[in-house]
Amino acid sequence: MSPGAPAGQRDTRQRAAIRAAIERSTRPLLPAEILEQAQRDVEAMGIATVYRNLKLLVDAHEIRTVELPGEAARYETARHAHHHHFQCKRCARVFDVHACPGDFASMAPKGFKVEAHELTLYGLCAECGQRADRAPT
Repeated sequence: MSPGAPAGQRDTRQRAAIRAAIERSTRPLLPAEILEQAQRDVEAMGIATVYRNLKLLVDAHEIRTVELPGEAARYETARHAHHHHFQCKRCARVFDVHACPGDFASMAPKGFKVEAHELTLYGLCAECGQRADRAPT
C-alpha cells in the first residue's frame, strides 16, 4: 500500500490525480470539475473512475462531501477546519467561508441540544459581481 492510499487500497495514478485536484482547489468541486482537473495528470481518466475514487477517499476521511439542498454533491479536502460555504446564484460555484458566526445553540428552543450546524450564504461571487457591474443598463 502506498502512503496516502485508503486503508486496504493501493494508491493509483488516477487516485493521486483526483486527490491532487481536490487539494489544489480553493473551493469544493463537482465530480466533472475534478475530472477536468485530474485529466491534466492522467488524460485517459473517465468519470466512473472519479466517482469510484471519490467514494474511497470519503470512506478514508481524506475528503468530505459538501451537500447543498437541490444541488449535486461537491467534494473538498478534509483538512479544512470547521467552516461554511457561499454559493453564487449566477455561476452556481460554491466557495469556502472560513468563519463561523458563533453560538447557534442559543438559538435552539429551550431544552433542545444543538449537535451540528451548516450555514450557506447565497449571492454573487466576485467574478459574477464584476460582470454584473459592467453590464449595460
